[in-house]
Amino acid sequence: MSICITGGAGFVGSSLARRYREKYPERRIVTFDNLKRRGAELNLADFREQNIEFAHGDVRNAGDLEALEGDFDLLVDASAEPSAHAGADGSPDYLIDTNLGGTLNCLEWARKRDASLLFLSTSRVYSLSALREMPLREDETRLSVDSEKTLPRGLSTVGVDETFDTSQHRTLYGATKLASELFVQEYCAAYGLQAIINRCGVIAGPGQWGKVDQGVYTLWVARHYFGIGLSYMGFGGQGKQVRDLLHPDDLFALVEQQAEHPGRWTGEIFNAGGGLTGSTSLVEYTQLCEEATGQTIEMDSVPETRPADIPYFITDNAKVSAAFDWAPQKTARDIVFDIHAWLSANHDLVRNVFT
Repeated sequence: MSICITGGAGFVGSSLARRYREKYPERRIVTFDNLKRRGAELNLADFREQNIEFAHGDVRNAGDLEALEGDFDLLVDASAEPSAHAGADGSPDYLIDTNLGGTLNCLEWARKRDASLLFLSTSRVYSLSALREMPLREDETRLSVDSEKTLPRGLSTVGVDETFDTSQHRTLYGATKLASELFVQEYCAAYGLQAIINRCGVIAGPGQWGKVDQGVYTLWVARHYFGIGLSYMGFGGQGKQVRDLLHPDDLFALVEQQAEHPGRWTGEIFNAGGGLTGSTSLVEYTQLCEEATGQTIEMDSVPETRPADIPYFITDNAKVSAAFDWAPQKTARDIVFDIHAWLSANHDLVRNVFT
């Protein structure tokens, strides 16, 4: 099997490429990336050592994809402008051209090559207003679904499933990914493309060059490691907002299964996240960071909520678990300790990025 991974030098793409190489040394692995993201270029030396091919190109340019030589069986589309805040403070051109235009170019490339496609979408396709209006209760260290109130379709105490509302405003980022999902399904119907859509939650783990607007959970560990202060932002500034975290190891375990039989589930949409066992509030995550690093840092409070922020999201993995006999194995604690081990092993390199 020959595999191309777009966004292949980014955190998610490079993580998948390395795991494919480790498990399948005989397969051809090609990573494709424009190296725009901070830290992406730092993966290239590692790629050379592991015999992972790298092609410098941009998904916005169909010609760059067409220039890839050889036959391919699978395209994993991990390319994206990944911030939920993207485009809010300026032109949305790069966001739209990358996330939607890039998807269209990937679809055409896969169609012409007769390759299967795994499209990595996002949980942010769900309506922002519906996410913000969830019936929640405030517990000691986190927000939780209030099961005593009437819950909207697609929400339970387990989390959010694929039937949750997508009909309303969701952020520019979420709109580009939802539109991309529609085009993936249309290509499946019109051209017989074999493709699966994964609505991923927050993906976090070692090797991510996190920043405030994207990759914040890696940044959170790094700030503790280097003794730099942070802020609880939004929803009263208490740090009780909740997300579930998916480790790259668990994402690879799912992608690996899907890649073997994409036709069986072609056009299907699956939520894929850390679930309840991988969920954490920022307060709880701070406690884990303190445990891993032995550091307590100054923590400020910013009560005001940014336009794209949400108070709670935990993935209900029931559908994907039933289809692929898959469930995430890594907890939020595992993720924190894996990130800390990576920071410690690469102290001088990561210090230049995080400080």
